[in-house]
Amino acid sequence: MVSRRHRITGVPRSAPVVPAAPAVVGAVAALLVMVLTGCDGGERSTAGTSGLRDPYFPKSGNGGYDVTHYDLTLDYDPKARRLTGTAEIEARAEQDLNAFNLDLKGMRVTGVEVAGEPARFDHGGQELTVRPHEDLDEGAAFSTVVRYSGTPETITDSDGSEEGWLRTADGALALGEPTGSMAWFPGNHHPSDKATYDITVTVPEGLTAVSNGELRREDTERGRTSFAWRVGEPMATYVATVAVGDYETRSSKTADGLPAYVAVDPSQAKASAEVLARIPEITEWAELNFGPYPFSSTGAIVEREGDAGYALETQNRPVFPGAPGIDLLVHELAHQWYGNSVTPKSWRDMWLNEGFATYAEWLWNEDHAGDTAQDVFDALYAGDYYDSEADNDAVWAFPPAKPPSAARISDSPVYQRGAMVLHKIRETVGDDTFYDIVQGWAAAHRHGNADTAEFTAYVEKKAPGEDFERIWKDWLYGEGRPAKP
Repeated sequence: MVSRRHRITGVPRSAPVVPAAPAVVGAVAALLVMVLTGCDGGERSTAGTSGLRDPYFPKSGNGGYDVTHYDLTLDYDPKARRLTGTAEIEARAEQDLNAFNLDLKGMRVTGVEVAGEPARFDHGGQELTVRPHEDLDEGAAFSTVVRYSGTPETITDSDGSEEGWLRTADGALALGEPTGSMAWFPGNHHPSDKATYDITVTVPEGLTAVSNGELRREDTERGRTSFAWRVGEPMATYVATVAVGDYETRSSKTADGLPAYVAVDPSQAKASAEVLARIPEITEWAELNFGPYPFSSTGAIVEREGDAGYALETQNRPVFPGAPGIDLLVHELAHQWYGNSVTPKSWRDMWLNEGFATYAEWLWNEDHAGDTAQDVFDALYAGDYYDSEADNDAVWAFPPAKPPSAARISDSPVYQRGAMVLHKIRETVGDDTFYDIVQGWAAAHRHGNADTAEFTAYVEKKAPGEDFERIWKDWLYGEGRPAKP
């Protein structure tokens, strides 16, 4: 956040000191409070913080308000690589505010309005500081409109992966985990603040723009086509996506009537057809294991190989860098429950996403004549799961609930050792209680946020006669490989 300091001028250094009457002193003091705080003598209004002090990304997100809805209107020209956007952000003030911040990196802001009035703003780095025409009262709902344009950035994450706005052979792909969404729209970019969305993207005729949620409208006029998408359930900014390109699209429904929308790069259509056809089957299996599907549509986006370096659990339809295998498809669809619906409060809780999705792979194979979850657990513990000794050793590099840095939140312990924690719980409580726990956890925090402490407390509440101390101490928070169970 840009800090503004008020400077009192006009009094020479050599001016004599003259005692003032008490009433004058009081009046001057009151005036100074008003000048320094921007208040009119009532409750003090303050600026919202420019970061939420996340353990790994302290500048991500912003304090003082809660976003309830984003309405994004985007126009993209792939040849010029130019994005023009208008973001209307509905929010509620969580304190009296005379200023607040939005995260936006690399774009040129041309205008900001708050509650229909032009607002002053400063933009530096990833911080867009907005000063409304009038202070906002705690509890007040307010709307902010930001107009911006430019060439969106590709952001290199601390682990070397690329996110943000990725240029592809025929368009673009927006990926947000953990901080990339601030490259293409202003917002409160931290997983703890979820909102609903309307995302309308206009592109040259002949290209398709795919996003989250359901396609509400597709119109072509004067050589450009607009695709209007709506997300009716809360979504964290890091799982918002836009994919622009030449796609083969298919709309269908599962046996329960859930809409499924798939967009595939033509180069991957043949290779991915068989596995994508199993989305309804996987969704039905996941509902039996994890509870009701939390969103109003499902599907997938498959890019050509090389356009993205990894798969991501973007809400409603995960993104894949080429035709996925069945395990990867199961993993990303399981994230719709664990990560997208139940979203971590901070990036320290990443294992609650990846441990669950990894264990979903183990369960799928166990239920489909593959290795059992116990087989996988034993192989990981023995150090012969991977072909490489270094990869086997990496599983024990740090505890899943305590990654040592931002660059390590997607490392092996978060995935594999996180799944091992779940398996230890299953061993302790038995299958019936275990499935009560994983389904109940998804239901208790549906469309919300949760952290590791809440999870461990939930497990202990669901199985009050069991002792989980060693699991938490050795497997969740302990350094190195625990003693043989």
